[in-house]
Amino acid sequence: MSDTERFPASRYGPAERHMAESLIEIERQALAEREDCDCKDGMFNGLTRRGLLMGGVALGGSALAGGRARADAPPGAIEYDVQPDPTKEQGRLILDDGGYGSRSQFESEVRWRYPTASLDSSWSMTPLASGRGMITPSGLHFERHHAGIPTIDPATHELVLHGMVDRPLRLTMDDLKRLPSVSKIHFIECSGNGLTEWAKPTLKTVQGTHGLTSTSEWTGVRLSTVLEMAGVQDSAAWILAEGADAAVMTRSVPLDKAMDDAVLAYAQNGEALRPEQGYPLRLLLPGYEGNTHIKWLRRLEVSDKPFMTREETSKYTDLMPDGTARQFSLEMEAKSVITFPSGAMKLPRAGFYEVTGIAWSGRGKITRVEVSADGGASWQEASLDGPVLDKCHTRFRLPWTWTGEEAVLQSRAVDETGYVQPTLEQLVEVRGLKSVYHLNAIQSWHIAPDGEVTNVHA
Repeated sequence: MSDTERFPASRYGPAERHMAESLIEIERQALAEREDCDCKDGMFNGLTRRGLLMGGVALGGSALAGGRARADAPPGAIEYDVQPDPTKEQGRLILDDGGYGSRSQFESEVRWRYPTASLDSSWSMTPLASGRGMITPSGLHFERHHAGIPTIDPATHELVLHGMVDRPLRLTMDDLKRLPSVSKIHFIECSGNGLTEWAKPTLKTVQGTHGLTSTSEWTGVRLSTVLEMAGVQDSAAWILAEGADAAVMTRSVPLDKAMDDAVLAYAQNGEALRPEQGYPLRLLLPGYEGNTHIKWLRRLEVSDKPFMTREETSKYTDLMPDGTARQFSLEMEAKSVITFPSGAMKLPRAGFYEVTGIAWSGRGKITRVEVSADGGASWQEASLDGPVLDKCHTRFRLPWTWTGEEAVLQSRAVDETGYVQPTLEQLVEVRGLKSVYHLNAIQSWHIAPDGEVTNVHA
């Protein structure tokens, strides 16, 4: 099938079509790099140094800190000589990594960078297949940038709150950090997650099909605290959130959401936000599409109506079969995906495996996940790792014995509202094929008799 047939003009504009075609190419290059490596004999395909470079990661010696360290390690790691017998000689010195911990040189997971023509406007995808538990390491959290990553001095950064309030505010980072704080674990998901998969199974790995979602612990001040300080006027209904990047990213947020569980976050996973995650301040809107979680937050304007910005009119709307557009479809609906076994893996032999994956919903907690090994003909309930939290990735597991015969693995999530994750056929029946956003259909992985796992529609 040609790319024109796979990504028709009726649903994909020129930018969206280029985006999808480029994702296919970057994944093809990554997988081609693995074809001849020894790891092909096992369940997981590793990455070579060239593969890491191709993925948009710079491997420079400047990150190295030890005398024996070399520049051959994956990003975030330092390479040391392997000791023949570590019980016979002293190990390396404490703080040999410079004082900020590094990961093992034998771990090579990295984000992919989408190969946009401009390096300033792009995104990267989380390697979900290598994830453990529900928390995404800060260094592997997906990214989306429209004008690069700004470098902002927190000592001079301010948040302005104005509009339909009695007392406009100008708050420094020190002002915000003096206020009562909260820590919440929540997922963020780009509403374009899976945009290539509507019509035909396209990308091969779970990083490609679902890698625009991640979960972190976020710490900051409830937005409601700051709004109460300002005194919101009775007729107010919306807030404009504005970022300090070169794109001056803006989105309209319902006031009810802002007063409910929104957070002005300045920390992630126990430390300050990383620059690519909005340092020094970002908006966190649990359960809402990722584009609304404005990074490098600098301004909040309270109004009685939405602001109809670019990102909520020409983008991030869902064109329906009758030609109307679904706007402000902000909540991310229940979704799940099996991360092991998943696309581009190979099961070495028949026998016991633990099927595992993640489930999440922007409407609340996950209450049940079911797994099918026969393409949805029958289902078994999976166990959920605790704690099961509101608007958060939930890890599920199911013991499974593969007979060596053909199988199609699927997962189906149910959230606390009773919403059941739909099949692709059910979703298309309601939404049609004119939109590329908010795909939350059941994902299918086909397992061939030789153990190869591939992305299919079933």
